Amino acid sequence: MKFPQITIYDRYIFKRVALASLVAILLFTIVWIAPEMLLNTIKGALSGEYGFKTAILILFYDLPKILTSALPGGLLLGVLFTFDKLSKDSEITIFRAVGMSFFRIIAPVVVLSLIFTYCCYIIQDKGTPYAAAKMQAIHGIVKSTQYIYTQKDEKGLPLLSVVVSKSTDKKLENVIVLDFSRNVYQDVHQLSHIYSAKTGMIEDDKWVLSDITDYTISNEGIYVNVGHLDKLNILNGHYAKDAYTLMSYSTMKERDITNGNLKNYVQLLKKERLTEEYNYNLNKYLQRFIHPFVCVFLAILGCLLGFSKPREQRLIGFTIGIGCIFIYYITLPCFDVMAGKGVLSPYITSTLPIFAFMAAIYGFYRAKDL
Repeated sequence: MKFPQITIYDRYIFKRVALASLVAILLFTIVWIAPEMLLNTIKGALSGEYGFKTAILILFYDLPKILTSALPGGLLLGVLFTFDKLSKDSEITIFRAVGMSFFRIIAPVVVLSLIFTYCCYIIQDKGTPYAAAKMQAIHGIVKSTQYIYTQKDEKGLPLLSVVVSKSTDKKLENVIVLDFSRNVYQDVHQLSHIYSAKTGMIEDDKWVLSDITDYTISNEGIYVNVGHLDKLNILNGHYAKDAYTLMSYSTMKERDITNGNLKNYVQLLKKERLTEEYNYNLNKYLQRFIHPFVCVFLAILGCLLGFSKPREQRLIGFTIGIGCIFIYYITLPCFDVMAGKGVLSPYITSTLPIFAFMAAIYGFYRAKDL
């Protein structure tokens, strides 16, 4: 198998587009940082909250979540600017005159867009979660969680409901456990015990509660005895791990979770029949693999918008390009909500933008008569 030969033309276009895209990404990043992140960092440094070195680190760790949006947008503007300049200088006309097809002309751009696609994927999978963990360490943030977990049997009937008032790492405070009776009366799940624990600890195979008040309840729903327990084990086996995973990720943004952990979280949400959370996170998980390929479609779209007549107004192409970027990013949260609420399947909401870009590329390709 022979790979296509890299020509002087390929290196020429690749370098020009890469340089223009890097400049556009830099501008995107500066504009994105300036309004809020840069201002807050400067305020923190001036107030003595942290030093100059820490302020630089904060800005550095803010970059990954910005770059996932700046890379596709910067690539589009870089490609559009380069090809618009080539068109105005009649270089595109020369390329066409020597027999180069449209697809051969944009080949170096597609290669560059695939590199950008890989960078987006790596940043989303590794960079953003790593930066989020570093930011928490810099600010000294200790995550405190409140959560309610219900352990169910194979038929979906509740066995235990655990109400955690406060959880710091694996330490629990003010935990209430509702122990359901195995008898069901007219579709009502009667309680047999209510445990109120002051503290607790999460272990690998169980949750251990300490200093517990035990309220025993009769079948008539009346307290018949109030006792005290020093220790009580609950959520034994895989239930302990599942509950801890759900509680830990419930307060995290999906961008702060690696692809592997997000996949396991989505599978756990499905097993626990948490439909709304499952649909939302499945949509975000699928976007992890689909969103990076937006770089390829935006690059091709930029080439098409850059193909123009020597005297054609440059503003038209740039306006359309910026409009495409704006519409894409402003509609993503709408698709997230529709997936979470079950209006559309996550497989549709995550792929619909790609089909929209494909339709736009086809329409501009036909309109340009290339």
